[in-house]
Amino acid sequence: MNFRLKLDPKIIEKFPNYTALIIYARNLNNTASEEASTEILRAAERQQREAFGEEKPVSHPHIAAWREAYKEFGLKPSKYPCSVEALLSRTLKGQDLPTINKIVDLYNAVSIKYVLPVGGEDWSTITSDLTLTFATGNEPFGIFQEGQEVTTYPEVGEVIWADNSGVTCRGWNWRQCVRTRLTESSRNAYFVLDRLAPYPLKTLQAAGQELIGHLQTISPNSIIEQEILGNAEGT
Repeated sequence: MNFRLKLDPKIIEKFPNYTALIIYARNLNNTASEEASTEILRAAERQQREAFGEEKPVSHPHIAAWREAYKEFGLKPSKYPCSVEALLSRTLKGQDLPTINKIVDLYNAVSIKYVLPVGGEDWSTITSDLTLTFATGNEPFGIFQEGQEVTTYPEVGEVIWADNSGVTCRGWNWRQCVRTRLTESSRNAYFVLDRLAPYPLKTLQAAGQELIGHLQTISPNSIIEQEILGNAEGT
């Protein structure tokens, strides 16, 4: 697990206001969802239903910024919403998000609470350094479709996370692959918290600290580190 996450310089050139907070965690104890993790998720849902009221997710400036970014690299945001918009869309319709496992529930709760795309994947499954880059269109992406795993491919120019085995996440943070999903047997993980201006850097850091706190609560013996990629000035 010496592989790290990196940004293609072309991403920063195109999106100079992008910041990624990366959290690496070893020795995690993930299990099935339980009452405590579920309640943290439900509390975040209740908080945002109250905060948004009748407003749509796109009314939030951070989601609006992500929609503009998606348009710039060629994906229609109404068809390919960023991860937090997808979560909030369901939440604000009154739907409870499905519980997956403790770690996924917790990072989804942080995502909703902070209106921030947050993704977590199994660090042990990547096969090289992972790079945020523009797709050539030839990178394989494995998903479940009608109960079977199938291979699809990103659009040319789409922003993707990829290692030397293929895409781990399409559409920047739209959809994760099967290979790197976090399961109850996952013990090592990385998390990506995605920020675009005008989202405050201090709020990004607060979200990261909250996620780290959750991980340390369920995994007291975990080893956790973090780093900032991209724009560290918050502008």
